[in-house]
Amino acid sequence: MPLATARVATDRPARYIKQLVSHMGHKATTALTPDGRGTITVAAGTCTLTPTPDRLELSASAVDVESLARVQDVVTRHLVRFATQEELSVEWTAPVDGAALDLTAPLVDEYLLSHHTPADEVLGDLAAATREATAGAANMQVSSDEGALLTMLTRLTGARFAVEVGVFTGYSTLCIARGLAAGGRLLACDISEEWTAIGRPYWERAGVDDRIDLRIAPALDTLRALDAEPVIDIAFIDADKAAYPAYYEEIVRRLRPGGLVVLDNVFLGGRVLDPAYREEHHLAMRRLNDLITGDDRVDSVMLPVRDGVTIARRR
Repeated sequence: MPLATARVATDRPARYIKQLVSHMGHKATTALTPDGRGTITVAAGTCTLTPTPDRLELSASAVDVESLARVQDVVTRHLVRFATQEELSVEWTAPVDGAALDLTAPLVDEYLLSHHTPADEVLGDLAAATREATAGAANMQVSSDEGALLTMLTRLTGARFAVEVGVFTGYSTLCIARGLAAGGRLLACDISEEWTAIGRPYWERAGVDDRIDLRIAPALDTLRALDAEPVIDIAFIDADKAAYPAYYEEIVRRLRPGGLVVLDNVFLGGRVLDPAYREEHHLAMRRLNDLITGDDRVDSVMLPVRDGVTIARRR
């Protein structure tokens, strides 16, 4: 449970952040962003500091509870020491496991699902068929609001050539195909004949089956066989998480200027936020999230949509 936060009441949050970052920069890795957010990384872990009008918000993370306590201690001691004109109260929350984070509260979830262009009968029937056929795996399907987002983004880019990595039962495939410009084509990559077969009748009902080129093969092989020219207008990645960095690289180099790549599940159920999770897919997603932030080929934004969605636009 190596995550914890603290809210420190003060009217000098920006000043304290600058002091901490400057002072601790001699023995830790520190950074200060233009909007005043600070990051301090010591051997035990990391603490981010965010200024608000009336308080300083702290977020600490580490690989285990003991390391977390050391991060909290070093930041608290230095912060209290710098507060010579006021007495600060730094009270940390109990350690939290990343997997226990409530990424979408039920009431918010219901409100979101009730306030987007409703899914039509074809999408509703496909969602029902997916639940019936795949049981517990049905949560791999994108939600209706995320599907609406994919259709909207596809239309906004005027996409004529789209790529999808990870079809599952084809709900997101249908959403993307519907957003394509006249004569558009969607290259849909998956390795399961069984699950993709569930979606085919619904693609036909929606009248978009002729736009979808389904390839049953390892997605990396399919992507690497594409022309190296920047011809992709929009791409959606929602497949095996450990391979996300490889998918991203193959797609970004083929994105036309102004083209988008959309990545699903960038939070991994909150586990990406928690350094205690160290399996291959956790590490790969963290690396990719950091890479995209610093990738000078794209402009990007990470959104708290469902399990986290990143949208990157090719410059």
